[in-house]
Amino acid sequence: MKRTAISGLFIAAALLASPVFAAEDLCAANLQKISDDMVSKGASSEGFDKSITEDVEKAKAAQASKNDKDCIAITSKVLERLAKIEKGGQ
Repeated sequence: MKRTAISGLFIAAALLASPVFAAEDLCAANLQKISDDMVSKGASSEGFDKSITEDVEKAKAAQASKNDKDCIAITSKVLERLAKIEKGGQ
């Protein structure tokens, strides 16, 4: 009985901690996708590259301050903009 209770506590703790790690992973994954897209697509318009670079810096600052929600929001918008460029519209 004692082992079951302890195992249950470990499982519950792991489940509760998962969203925190998932947010960190999504933030880092989005930053990596942006980096990969920028390298593979090469340079687009200078102003657009500067805008993306500024947003990436903001996202990295949010990530460094453990504000994963803002990091994910910023990087998601950048990824949407990159997807629009890929489809032909800016």
